[in-house]
Amino acid sequence: MADGRRDRGRGSNPPSARITGVRTSSDTAPVIGPAERPEQIRSRRLPRLARHTVTLSDGHEVGVAVCGRGVPLVLVHGFSAEGMLYAQTLSRLVGAGFRVIAIDTAGHGGTLGLPTGGASMEAYTRLLGRVLDELGIRRAVLAGHSMGGRLVTELAAQEPDRAIAVVLLDAIVGDTWDRMVNVFRVAPPLLAGVGGILLLDSISTLPLLRDPGQARKLGRLVAPVIAGHLRRPWRMMGPAVSILRSQGSGWMLDRIAADEIPLVVIHGERDVAVPLATARDAARRGHGTLVTVEKARHSWLLRDPRTLPAILDALIASHVGEAILARIAADAGLSSPDDLDEISLDDLDAAYLDPDALLLALSPPPAEGPDTLPRLGRPRYRWSVIDRAPEPRPDNVTRLPA
Repeated sequence: MADGRRDRGRGSNPPSARITGVRTSSDTAPVIGPAERPEQIRSRRLPRLARHTVTLSDGHEVGVAVCGRGVPLVLVHGFSAEGMLYAQTLSRLVGAGFRVIAIDTAGHGGTLGLPTGGASMEAYTRLLGRVLDELGIRRAVLAGHSMGGRLVTELAAQEPDRAIAVVLLDAIVGDTWDRMVNVFRVAPPLLAGVGGILLLDSISTLPLLRDPGQARKLGRLVAPVIAGHLRRPWRMMGPAVSILRSQGSGWMLDRIAADEIPLVVIHGERDVAVPLATARDAARRGHGTLVTVEKARHSWLLRDPRTLPAILDALIASHVGEAILARIAADAGLSSPDDLDEISLDDLDAAYLDPDALLLALSPPPAEGPDTLPRLGRPRYRWSVIDRAPEPRPDNVTRLPA
């Protein structure tokens, strides 16, 4: 971790760092986090996501939640969840210089289910692409948790120009998961068992004793989701069948590697439903970076909303962020990532959004008040980072100015 990073206040600049040298090889020693350093100064009040129902040109209603300005970061939730469940994490990412967009997948949250015959992962991915088009988002950091990780992986593989980078969070991609799906097809009750594990994991996510305040906040977000499932339990049949019918994910990760899309694979060490081996597979095939969250289960990013922002912050300020920052600089028309400090939020909007993007009208205005507040506490989890990328060839080594 880089201990000499400067603190960033609210709203003015995108994530950036001074990074020099050559991309490291796969035998790099693990980086352990969080670093022993003061917490960054954050916003006085966490910004609130604005929730909307967007009607697409064909009449399909989609639930979205948006907030902030900066580099677009699209988050796609997991099976049986919805975008607003991640509101606490996304609010903290706004302070790191991201414009966050949480999208409800078909049959979840505020999004209508797919029509008859649409029960396939490909159909879910196509809908996600259409939502990005109608919101006016040309490129973004694509992040997905669990089933959402499968969707953003497929979207980036099919349309690589959409992705600044891909962030997988306990995602159902990789050779190990593909073998599990083959078993589920033969014995579908096993998939129901995985669903039960996920339900128990979600319930146990509430830190009732350790952090009652966080438990209350998360409980307020979870209650509407549970109520919706009780009213319309059949809505989960579509995504469940789609998972059973899904094809292998290896080709997607191979395509991401071939197109040199920066890939970060973050996974809970104690995830039982989606084993850590799936993350190792994804990082290896996608030439990405593996982040193992110690003692964490499948829904760790809901249990502690500070950990994911801290991980991304540390990665951007380390050698892992080199490729991501280089892509952001190139998209903004800059010659070097060193110039990112001078870029404006309007410049980022011009680089990543259509001029008349619907997203601009949906985003709430920035909160008023003092820019900074002393530290908000350390993340609950520790993590380790290993760069799984192959040894760089002489013809594709990226060197940035010192």
